[in-house]
Amino acid sequence: MTTQPAQWRAMTAADIPTVDAIGEIVHPDFPEDIAVMENRFALFSTGCFVAEADGTIIGYAISHPSVIGRPAPLNHVLPALDAAADCLFLHDIALTEASRGLGFGRSLVPELTAVARRTGFTRLGLVSVNNSRPFWTAQGFAIFTGDDVLAAKLASYEADAHYMILDVA
Repeated sequence: MTTQPAQWRAMTAADIPTVDAIGEIVHPDFPEDIAVMENRFALFSTGCFVAEADGTIIGYAISHPSVIGRPAPLNHVLPALDAAADCLFLHDIALTEASRGLGFGRSLVPELTAVARRTGFTRLGLVSVNNSRPFWTAQGFAIFTGDDVLAAKLASYEADAHYMILDVA
């Protein structure tokens, strides 16, 4: 039996049902319709990845161009990408128990950095939830305070949500 290395690979449209199932398991407190994943993939497939080990999808990451401090609301289909986008935004990352210890979280940042640079962005943005701020801080991200509009959006996530950015210039 040949063991394939665990790695990130480009997401395909055929992966979306599996991605949706993983999201339901990993993020029960932040449910999103499959239409949101299909939407992000259709708008910016370049920023969509699946974590795979031995031919099995064990996680995913979805990113797209956005404006710093202006994340889309949860479970919201975007009509188009924002023409004023100034960052690559990590919309969602979900890793199953099977992915633990394989380094997918740490190895995602270089993947996203490469996408950001190829598409002309010098910053990454994300919303940390589920007490993940220390992990993202260790990857070089810093809290972005923003304004009242951002604070209102973060309140819709959870009390411990933080908007974070990383300069990748």
